[in-house]
Amino acid sequence: MKILIGGAGNVGRSIVDYLSQANNDIIVTDTNKERLDELAKEFDVQTLQGSISHPGIMEKMGAKGADILIAVTDNDEVNLVACQVAHTLFQIPKKIARVDSEYFLNPLWNTLYSDKNLPVDLVISPDVEIAKAILNLIEIPGTTAVFPLVDEKLYLLSFKCSDKCPLINTEINEIKKYYNSPVIHIIREDKSFFAKPNETIHAEDEIFILVERDKVFDTLHDFGIIVKQNENLVMFGGNAISYYIASVLEKDDSISNCKIIEDDSRIAQELAENLNDTQIIKGEMMSDAILEEAEIKNADVSVAVTEYDKDNLLASLIARKCGVSHTLSLVNSRAFDSLIDNGEDNVIIDRSLVTTSAMLQDLRKAKINNAYSLKRGMGEVWEVRIDADSINTEKRIEDIGLPEKCKIGAIYRNEEIIYPKSDDKIEENDILIVFVSPAAMRKAEEIFRL
Repeated sequence: MKILIGGAGNVGRSIVDYLSQANNDIIVTDTNKERLDELAKEFDVQTLQGSISHPGIMEKMGAKGADILIAVTDNDEVNLVACQVAHTLFQIPKKIARVDSEYFLNPLWNTLYSDKNLPVDLVISPDVEIAKAILNLIEIPGTTAVFPLVDEKLYLLSFKCSDKCPLINTEINEIKKYYNSPVIHIIREDKSFFAKPNETIHAEDEIFILVERDKVFDTLHDFGIIVKQNENLVMFGGNAISYYIASVLEKDDSISNCKIIEDDSRIAQELAENLNDTQIIKGEMMSDAILEEAEIKNADVSVAVTEYDKDNLLASLIARKCGVSHTLSLVNSRAFDSLIDNGEDNVIIDRSLVTTSAMLQDLRKAKINNAYSLKRGMGEVWEVRIDADSINTEKRIEDIGLPEKCKIGAIYRNEEIIYPKSDDKIEENDILIVFVSPAAMRKAEEIFRL
């Protein structure tokens, strides 16, 4: 695909990071030449200095032959105008715009986004998506990732199995039989693979397992993960992410204390004016005095969401040293992935995976309700809807031609979750939970095509 991207900041960079792993022709524009130069050094992409909303710049990017425009600058208005230009002058089929303003995101104005008004196919708010991902991890401690499926009736959870896990050396088929929760994927010593029925769980495995909503905490307990309710939270960095998290947690009676540390006086003041029950602490987040004021030693969880990876990782390390048992760090670059072990106590949130997850249903040529990017190199999980005109209706799973590295993990049918066998039939109105590795992506799109 030929993809035009406007914006080379953290959001644009994270999208380039993910999309450049596939065979895509990517051109990026930004008004900041330094950002473009840094991007070109790290990724095999073309760059052009300028504004994505300018018709002349879009023409130089080759807009007439483009498949998708992704406008993710820091300016909502620029992104929306870019989509209008792409539609009116260049007839680009798919337009995605980043919108951060709560006014543009108000459900009352949903009719604004249409071919007759503003021709935007998908509106994304990366900071909100990241905040939601973090809230899921806070709600379900002990996990390294939480992916809600079919309107939160089913979850794909990932977590590490410690050497104290009671299910070490237990076969996958035994776990499914006795606990009715299928283990789908395993990461072991930097290798990831689909879990075969006779595969056993090893200590330090990171597993991906499908769990029905009302069985989440029982399942974690079965794997030896003792879930402690998070009551005291400290966040490093005052921005849209921490604001969204705090505004949600202020309505959560289980959270007794929420604090945000921010060294910028203006931002700290804005947060204090807009949040009611969250304590805003103005100061250097690495300062011993500030950490003492934040009572970091009493925190159950810390969340580091500044725009700088090094600061986030360092803040989490300091929090751990102060006795915080559960730390979350936002990272933008894969270069830092190995600096902190991603386990139940130290969790890294990858901006590129969260951001691209919000766009997958529009990027993929399949009937997808919802989708998530999993770990790097692992692929994706799709919610695929089966309509009356689907070529797969009334076919058995074994007959639809799934490639080896593609698997239907569950079917949602008539308010029930089914963990299917290969000879089960696919029915109209089914929602399939499909796991797709990178190598199987194109074939899977053909099978579940629009």
